Amino acid sequence: MAMANTSPLARRLPLVGGYIRLMDGVSRGAAYVACALFLAGVAAICHMVFVRYALGMSTSWQTEFTIFSVTGAMLMGSAYVLMTGGHVAITLLPDLVGGLGRKLMLLLGSLVGLAFCAALAYGSWVYVAEAWHGQWTTGTVWNPPLWPALLPVALGATLLTLQYVAELLRGEEN
Repeated sequence: MAMANTSPLARRLPLVGGYIRLMDGVSRGAAYVACALFLAGVAAICHMVFVRYALGMSTSWQTEFTIFSVTGAMLMGSAYVLMTGGHVAITLLPDLVGGLGRKLMLLLGSLVGLAFCAALAYGSWVYVAEAWHGQWTTGTVWNPPLWPALLPVALGATLLTLQYVAELLRGEEN
């Protein structure tokens, strides 16, 4: 089970086990936030449909809000998906190789994923800071500030990076 804390490293070093447990808990909490963001997007779409088709009025914020909330939900939930092994993985080659070759391939894939997510997190925080300091808005009819829409991207990428570290420390448990 991906959430079990049974790696030899975690058993020897309590700090490692504590980090893994902390990240697992934070990832679970972020999954609840992701669920709330997704439900908010669904509610906004339902509101838009009702206002447009039942009341015959125009809408100004629902589509943009839904894009922001569902994108935020996807990224805020990504650490939980990694933790639970719910991501799509094509393991044909590692399974064929087996043994040490399999472990090395999976480790290399995790390290590449970690590097990508770390770069995404860094770039996302820079983007949030630029949007905050520049007082950027979306430039649409609704025209909200942009940084709140970018914040879940930066938080989600950061949590995913930290969960990758936890998964590497956890090791393969099969």
